[in-house]
Amino acid sequence: MIDLVAETLSYAVGVAVSPVPIAAVIVILFTPRAKTNAPSFAVGWVVGLLVVGAVVLALPGLEASDGGSSTTTGVIKGILGLLLLIVGYGAWRKRPQQGVAAEAPKWMNAIDQFGIGKSIGMGFALSAINPKNLLLVVAAAATISGSSASTGEQVGALLIFVAIAATTVVVPVVGYLIVGERADDAFERAKDWLIQNNSVVMAVLLLVFGVSLIADAIEILF
Repeated sequence: MIDLVAETLSYAVGVAVSPVPIAAVIVILFTPRAKTNAPSFAVGWVVGLLVVGAVVLALPGLEASDGGSSTTTGVIKGILGLLLLIVGYGAWRKRPQQGVAAEAPKWMNAIDQFGIGKSIGMGFALSAINPKNLLLVVAAAATISGSSASTGEQVGALLIFVAIAATTVVVPVVGYLIVGERADDAFERAKDWLIQNNSVVMAVLLLVFGVSLIADAIEILF
């Protein structure tokens, strides 16, 4: 299982480095319902990662054969790599010009009106439906499923993957619950930086992972 954790660690870090979701949870921490909505958002985020990972693990045909990854795994990684490059290119084109402030997503302006249900739903959507995170979780789960590890080891590797991928959303929530408003200034600065640099960070990450997945696919298939 340690090998699987090592193989999927980069994907977990890629999911963890998600500027918009991190900024979203910080915005929630400035709302009157922070103590209920922020943990709800974090729960939705974790559940989204688990659901996508579990679905991929349950797919047939990904099991390793003859001591190596299956052809299906290679094809999936190749497709995911191409999709990541496409999404990354789109993110790069959307980057703000130098000296121009980036605008926060419009839905962030309505966060102060969210209840527990909407907070859970938004956390779930940003982890399970957001293209970048969806593709990275699928890639990690396909890597786990395509290994020769036992079912228990695969489930354990997925849980560790989710735990690492969720740190950047969960830690600010836990930190806020512990230190309260004393962290407001740091959170505000972090939120502004994340929104401003979201497109560039996304583009670089997606390029790196896209190339890596395509290289893995070529190695498996050829």
